[in-house]
Amino acid sequence: MERDARFLVDLLRDRYPVVRELGQNYLIDTSVLNAAIELAGDISNQHILEIGCGPGTLTHHLLRAGARVSAIEIDEGSLEHMRLHFEEEIESGQLDLINGDALVVPWPNEIDAIIANIPYQISSPLLERMQREIRTTPAVLLVQEEFAERMAMAIGPLDRGPLGLSLWLDFDVILGRGVPPSCFSPQPRVHSRLIRLEPIDRLAEMDSNIDRRMFRQVTSQCFNDRRRKLRNLMKRAPRRLSRIPGWHRERWKLAIASLQDHPLFDERSDMLEPEEWVSLCEEISSFEA
Repeated sequence: MERDARFLVDLLRDRYPVVRELGQNYLIDTSVLNAAIELAGDISNQHILEIGCGPGTLTHHLLRAGARVSAIEIDEGSLEHMRLHFEEEIESGQLDLINGDALVVPWPNEIDAIIANIPYQISSPLLERMQREIRTTPAVLLVQEEFAERMAMAIGPLDRGPLGLSLWLDFDVILGRGVPPSCFSPQPRVHSRLIRLEPIDRLAEMDSNIDRRMFRQVTSQCFNDRRRKLRNLMKRAPRRLSRIPGWHRERWKLAIASLQDHPLFDERSDMLEPEEWVSLCEEISSFEA
């Protein structure tokens, strides 16, 4: 069955008002939907997780590419719309609708990829869940453009920060096509961008066994103030340090004191390369109280 993206959006919006709190900005530009499929590669016979299917514009393109789709949707109006207009695919098992919050509802097993136009307000926690639960799974996401650039650390030191460094541990982040507001209904106030996450295990490549939580806590704390040197930023223990087995404030204090002559301590956070953050965390972790 051929479905027009704008028509699907109009059908949904005619029956149900847009809930802006859910980030309901629906793609109506077919070229962008095709670009998302192209960025994902061959997905025929793959099990795809879609987050926030809305009116089903991306869902239709995923199904047409031969994928089996599990779509999570929190909005009851959108779910009723999907059941009505995708009845055949639901009955055949090619499409499974999951009612719930994508941040907490159990995700299906054996997902081959995530492809989604995600609600922008859950971008960060959604990426955290991906890294926590399925970091070996590729993804193609449509996100806010500024957020995409920070994910990819695209503009030198300016975009370098905890988000990009955390993703760097598990993914090559590939920037795709930019998407203007005119491609959505209703139009958002920001530009968007397609992005691909290709799994890679940096720590295995570097033969490092640091705790990922240590890496994230250290980088998050040090980027709280880009103007200060690491020497000053590292004096205070990270707020959630006790969640890392074997670590407490006193051990942190002694570990940092032992590294006061470290050359990186005279640098500012955005001047360090990702590999240097790993090295620094290895040296901190090696300290035995």
